[in-house]
Amino acid sequence: MKKLLTYLALCSLLLPLCAVAESGAEWPEWTYAVSPLTLWDRGGVLTLANRDHLLSAEYDPIDLVTVTAKHVSGQFQLRAEAHAALVEMFDAAKAEGYTLYVKSAYRSYQTQHTMYYTRLENNKGKDDGWVSFPGASDHQTGLGVDVLNYTWTKKDGMNAQFASAKEARWMAAHCHEYGFVIRYQQDKQEITGINYEPWHLRYVGRECAQYMFSNNLSLEEFTVEWQAYVADFESRGGDFDAYCRELSTPPQPAETGEYDESGDAEMSFFR
Repeated sequence: MKKLLTYLALCSLLLPLCAVAESGAEWPEWTYAVSPLTLWDRGGVLTLANRDHLLSAEYDPIDLVTVTAKHVSGQFQLRAEAHAALVEMFDAAKAEGYTLYVKSAYRSYQTQHTMYYTRLENNKGKDDGWVSFPGASDHQTGLGVDVLNYTWTKKDGMNAQFASAKEARWMAAHCHEYGFVIRYQQDKQEITGINYEPWHLRYVGRECAQYMFSNNLSLEEFTVEWQAYVADFESRGGDFDAYCRELSTPPQPAETGEYDESGDAEMSFFR
């Protein structure tokens, strides 16, 4: 058991070495600031939803959980990883004197469809940029969440003035530490197609959130950037999928021919 635990602990440290050892391939150097396994994203954490990248009506997150973080009345859902990070962020905010509330989280395609066309009808057919087109909503990914303070949960509508609230300022400064970004930023409206929403957080994971925050990138800009890097990696002779598969495969331990004091065979994690 002790050897197994040691093996598991060392695997993550040895993965880059294993990739070369398994295939014998000498991949091009990976120099992008975000790790390849983070970008490989088999769990869909980096899923982009907008007018140019529409989710289907059948798209449904596979691991939705009920939101237990402080919220307004009703039942909300988020993907499990995003919810765990949200609870951690709410606890951190509370410790610093800020109480946050979930106002909205996952929405199905059908719910978004109803919201969008109701808004359109009320606005005499004009899309005013406040409600996403069905299939283009970040909420459908199960990774987008609207977070407010108590005062703003009592308002009929939300607008950019929320940004001046102390809770909003705290989120803008710290949400990336928990894997979230402000999905619709103030200076990115022409890129996102959505008005500035200081309450709308999007979970992308800590590594990506910190990189996006440091470089002032919207999810659209980040997606274009990292996909361009992957294309360049492959143009230099790399195979991104194969590279990531190898990085994600732990090494198999091999006996060294030596024995410890109890008579157990010593194991090596190197080839």
